[in-house]
Amino acid sequence: MTSNPCPRASMAFEIVAIKEKSNWSKFKDNSFSLFNVIDSILDATHAKGDLFRSSRVLPLASVPPCNLQIEEIGGQDDSGSSCTSSFYKFFPPVHEASNLTDLKLLPSDGLEDTLAQDTFKEPIQHDSGSQTFGDGVLVAMDVSEDEEGGGEEEEEAGKDSARPTSRYEEHKWQRVERLIAEVREFGEEIVDFNELAGVYDFPIDKFQRLAIQAFLRGSSVVVSAPTSSGKTLIAEAAAVATVAKRRRLFYTTPLKALSNQKYREFRTTFGEHNVGLLTGDSVINKDAQILIMTTEILRNMMYQSIGMVSSGSKLFHVDVVVLDEVHYLSDISRGTVWEEIVIYCPKEVQLICLSATVANPDELAGWIEQIHGKTELVTSTKRPVPLEWHFSLKNSLWPLLDEKGTKINRKLSTAYLQPSTSKIDSYTDDRTRKNKFNRNEQRSTKIVGISKKTHLSKNDVTIIRRSQVPQIKDTLRHLMAKDMLPAIWFIFSRRGCDAAVQYLEDCMLLDECETSEVELELCRFRKQYPDAIREVAVKGLLQGVSAHHAGCLPLWKSFVEELFQRGLVKVVFATETLAAGINMPARTAVISSLSKRGESGRTLLSSNELLQMAGRAGRRGIDEVGHVVLIQTPYEGAEESCELLFAGLEPLVSQFTASYGMVLNLLAGTKITRATRKADKSKAYSAGRTLEEARKLVEQSFGNYVGSNVMLTAKEELGKIRNEVHLLSQQVTDDALHRKCQEQLLEAEYTEISSIQEELRAEKRLRTELRQQMELQRMAAWKSLLDEFETGQLPFICLQYKDSESVQRIVSAVYMGMLSSFYAPQDYRDSDIKGSKPNFGYMEGEGSSKPAYYVALGSDNSWYIFTEKWIKMIYKSGLPNSLTDGVALPRENLRQLLVKNESRWEKLVESEFGSVWSTEGSLETWSWSLNVPVLGSLSEDDEVKNWSQEYQFAVECYRKQRTRVARLKKELTNTKGFKEFKKVVDMVNYTKEKIERLEARSHRLTKRIVQIEPSGWKEFLQIGKVIQESGALDVNTHVMYPLGETASAIRGENELWLAMVLRNKVFLDLKPAQFAAVIGSLVSEGIKIRPWKANSYIYEPSSTVNNVVKILEEQRSSFLQIQDKYGVKIACGLDSQFSGMVEAWASGLTWRELMMDCAMDDGDLARLLRRTIDLLAQIPKLPDIDPEVQNNALVAANVMDRAPISELAG
Repeated sequence: MTSNPCPRASMAFEIVAIKEKSNWSKFKDNSFSLFNVIDSILDATHAKGDLFRSSRVLPLASVPPCNLQIEEIGGQDDSGSSCTSSFYKFFPPVHEASNLTDLKLLPSDGLEDTLAQDTFKEPIQHDSGSQTFGDGVLVAMDVSEDEEGGGEEEEEAGKDSARPTSRYEEHKWQRVERLIAEVREFGEEIVDFNELAGVYDFPIDKFQRLAIQAFLRGSSVVVSAPTSSGKTLIAEAAAVATVAKRRRLFYTTPLKALSNQKYREFRTTFGEHNVGLLTGDSVINKDAQILIMTTEILRNMMYQSIGMVSSGSKLFHVDVVVLDEVHYLSDISRGTVWEEIVIYCPKEVQLICLSATVANPDELAGWIEQIHGKTELVTSTKRPVPLEWHFSLKNSLWPLLDEKGTKINRKLSTAYLQPSTSKIDSYTDDRTRKNKFNRNEQRSTKIVGISKKTHLSKNDVTIIRRSQVPQIKDTLRHLMAKDMLPAIWFIFSRRGCDAAVQYLEDCMLLDECETSEVELELCRFRKQYPDAIREVAVKGLLQGVSAHHAGCLPLWKSFVEELFQRGLVKVVFATETLAAGINMPARTAVISSLSKRGESGRTLLSSNELLQMAGRAGRRGIDEVGHVVLIQTPYEGAEESCELLFAGLEPLVSQFTASYGMVLNLLAGTKITRATRKADKSKAYSAGRTLEEARKLVEQSFGNYVGSNVMLTAKEELGKIRNEVHLLSQQVTDDALHRKCQEQLLEAEYTEISSIQEELRAEKRLRTELRQQMELQRMAAWKSLLDEFETGQLPFICLQYKDSESVQRIVSAVYMGMLSSFYAPQDYRDSDIKGSKPNFGYMEGEGSSKPAYYVALGSDNSWYIFTEKWIKMIYKSGLPNSLTDGVALPRENLRQLLVKNESRWEKLVESEFGSVWSTEGSLETWSWSLNVPVLGSLSEDDEVKNWSQEYQFAVECYRKQRTRVARLKKELTNTKGFKEFKKVVDMVNYTKEKIERLEARSHRLTKRIVQIEPSGWKEFLQIGKVIQESGALDVNTHVMYPLGETASAIRGENELWLAMVLRNKVFLDLKPAQFAAVIGSLVSEGIKIRPWKANSYIYEPSSTVNNVVKILEEQRSSFLQIQDKYGVKIACGLDSQFSGMVEAWASGLTWRELMMDCAMDDGDLARLLRRTIDLLAQIPKLPDIDPEVQNNALVAANVMDRAPISELAG
């Protein structure tokens, strides 16, 4: 039987009376099979006890899938307001064929009719509101008015909804087209706020109205509002007005993925002919009235325009520029781009700057007004969907804040928590969900209240917090019980996200209908993009769980996003990159930790980062409230959560820095390749800006604007602080103390006190020496004992140290052995441990007095590297180093797990006797860490106290000396005049503390002044000197040489270095795939091998590619010397480690072949290939590049740009 396309009008079905928003959220704005849609409605209404007034539709299991678009005719709107009744239309897209062969309908008289025709006929309208086709089959039901429990108001609302106005029958794109047609017929004067608001079928928020009205007045606009509050609507309304007036708008985003998403959205609203896309390697309809692009693209377009004297032609005839996510201005690596756009943008262009909430939007608006023109600020702190904050413990989910929302919920205070072995049920309705969880995982500890007066040591606090850390299933169980799904669960590592999905492999979050829908979508996706399927994630996806991070292919991430938006994925474990702009809201956002590991170790989240992730919670028009869940961790509790939450927003901070592209484009004058061409004389090129003119532009940065307002005040305050510190310092010298004592005490009293003090200082120095000697003897005793455990069983040990906040940490662990048996010195990499190499002692031949480093796995599933100093106790019990036949010994097994662990090491504490380093364990080490007993279960009888006579003698000497010091202190306090002396000393100590506070304030002010000091110009001059010496531009005459001409047109990290490479004649003998491999070596920064992948490898580059890279390495060394000479610190990328992968892909290998046992994540390889394609796509457009090289670049880019990494695939 053949399916035929049919018009929408002939496929309309009206379904009525869905009262619960949560039910509607399951299928709103998505495509579903007819069976699933109607079945979901029946389930939802019957489950809630609502009367389903069109219940005579009886879908059968045999109904074939038929994609349906869903349009809401009345009832709930996007602003979240609700109606008593709602009407929805279901119809297939025009372009799809539909075949509803086995749908059975039960008319009101109780007789069954069967709809079994190949095509649909035009409907016949009935007075009752129902429709029949020519053969009498009923396909749309009328609405009865005798609903049980419904009052007159509900009946009237139902009547109104049953007769929607034409405004609601139209799609948004139809209303936009109608408005554009009216403007072109009656003139631009009719474009006002009411006309633009009429495009939408829901009320416009106040901040949106104010921003649109400011735009219509001709002002530039800065909008600062919470995430997901609807800022894009402002840009869309501006685009409607701009297109209606036959003008042009540029919409910029910081991410290619976000640009692609906005392109699809605007294309739906304005039509393909009105919208274009420009992302460097993707060019679609570049002359369209609405052009979506990445921010760097617009900056480069402005570079091209600022060199033109002829200002008669505006910047590509653009009238409006939208800068989305303008808070990226604070981004360290990319913030300069946003500032450059504002500085270079012609004043006649209106700017619409959309920002998340920040602390200083007034400064941003003031800066733009000063350098660009009239600018109005619109701010909003109100979220359309309010947030509720929760805190997850092992067996419960509590509100984070008190009833007023001003401070911590007292029940979450550490003083109210103590561990207990009792088991309780947190929620009564958990029983209904037990079939979805492994009962063995439902272990919990009970939270009980204890007196506030109970004194808890720092160690007690740590133990309590560790006892309350929930497993993922614990928190998920609470979310399900409170109907808080779907959720985005932020975990700050790829492995953590993948491990979380694997951990929930026995949890089914979907019903049978939803599982079938996912299976169907998976089949479609596999058929369309067979190489993009992430096989390891399929099982989790069928259970409603998925991971979303940079290690996944963009196509797969888009697929997960689509399923999540349709309600077919209930939990997404994602890294924080998901919070940046992508439209993927959820009911709940779960944040697994308040800190994350970075290049400099573990750092606390900023308040802006926390709120950015929290902003994903709450779906407008669907959820009454959004939920944010913070989770107890071993080191972070509810107190830290509240402290960060109430810390306040961080201000935008300028990151303006000069670059080669900036200097070349600002100073460029006559181009030497054009000087002799008569044809070019008609083009009016400037003679190049003078250095003074360039300086005025550079010093217009946002940072300099902020600095000009606060610099003077900060310097005045700093001067006062330094004067006060100078005066106070004179009061705490030894001479000053001596004079004050002489004034306050009798000479005899002061002489006696001074004599005892001198003796006391000498005895304290001796006590310190004896303590050090005792420590050395203790370490020597531990060392001889640990040597005995290098073979045989793995003993349990106790480590003790104070962290950076002087909190006492005690960790039970299992001892593995000396570090030298795990890491050979030649295999050690500096980057493995916080970027610096600790002084690991490899003891062979170095003498026993020098501390050695050892390795242990802690009960918290963290690896520790330490010296003997940090060992508190060694125990006789441990893990046996022998297992059943055929299984690796525990020591060897754990050694392999440590070697392949790629997590960064963090220094916890250091001393003259060595440091303690730590890194997170893996999923494989987790089961081993569970076998390490807690300290309370290890008895004193199990302790090993094999102390040497030397250590015991040192301990005895230290004790005697400590007693002697205590006796002298007592003797000092008993002297006459001691009370007066103590008052003088206390006053001096108070003054010293005051000096410390003032110096801390001075340090903060100095740091702030450095931030706001006029920036950019010094770097500008330094880069200019490098450009001059490299022969790219004569800074004095502004003559641009071919090298500079090429560099000025490149988009990249180091434009001058890339130009040097691309102009190299060594490329002339390369094939396209080899050329692509070399280009890949220039853009591989940040790409890593994942060593935990067993038996994995990467393709090696050909010998030809290796030889070319060696030649380039010599040139790179010379160029780096020039940079170092002038103090320029801009990276010059060149790493051939992954060139073989690029060469293989460019040679035609399939994705499946490339990724087979590959040591790289899919997303990393895709990102490397996309970067390579991006640079290759630029080369044919660059000036003064050999045509053969340009042709090879074009060929290679075309070959490489294929699924599953195609930028616009899907």
